[in-house]
Amino acid sequence: MNSPVWVLLRGLVRERRHWGTFPAQLQAALPGSVIITPDMPGNGSRCHETSPATVDGMVDALRADLQARRISGPVNVLALSLGAMVATQWRASYPDDVARCVLINTSMRPFSPFYQRLHWRNYPAIVRELVTGSPASREALVLRLTSARHGTDDALWRQWAAWQQECPVTRANAMRQLLAAARFRAPAHGGGCPVLILNGASDRLVDPRCSHGLAHAWQVQLRTHPDAGHDLPLDDGAWVARQVATWSK
Repeated sequence: MNSPVWVLLRGLVRERRHWGTFPAQLQAALPGSVIITPDMPGNGSRCHETSPATVDGMVDALRADLQARRISGPVNVLALSLGAMVATQWRASYPDDVARCVLINTSMRPFSPFYQRLHWRNYPAIVRELVTGSPASREALVLRLTSARHGTDDALWRQWAAWQQECPVTRANAMRQLLAAARFRAPAHGGGCPVLILNGASDRLVDPRCSHGLAHAWQVQLRTHPDAGHDLPLDDGAWVARQVATWSK
């Protein structure tokens, strides 16, 4: 495939439809590129599969997906949250696969303590929803925690809840994805392909300092949105697309 390929990876228990209008925004900013939004096992179109309990397993599943699509050669990766952990392990394990990475609002050991990687004040609500919540209440909570601009958009979380009922992520798969994220430890050095880190200053799920710690450790560029939340492509996809287009020139 001669056109530049961008692979977009989302976070915990999210699927390709959660990108919303962002793929089109990125396509407009990077004309001629091919944008791919694969689902990970256990999510979305692959909800009947078992989620890997390790990030390495997620990398293997992603590479198999791209092979099935006949995509070879180095690709560009834009990844959010848990997806950024997958991208990080992918570039470390298979450096010839990845040309560049954009990592959004991620948090990784050993660069951030656990209470920054997931804001401690959210623990009770998250555990309660995982154990007893309905699809509607879970998606409403997710939207409140991940978006600084759309947190009270009832139509949006109801749409997400409908997707969850259509393609349900089981509690077992959600726990396996959580376990993979908790186990993951990033490489101490950021050598390899170029990396850009983006974060939102109003992230209520992950402390924005996590991105600062990673950028400092790897000595890579960090760009911060002044008021966006965790789901930065949802809150200001046009801003993300501009940053990527400017950086990748």
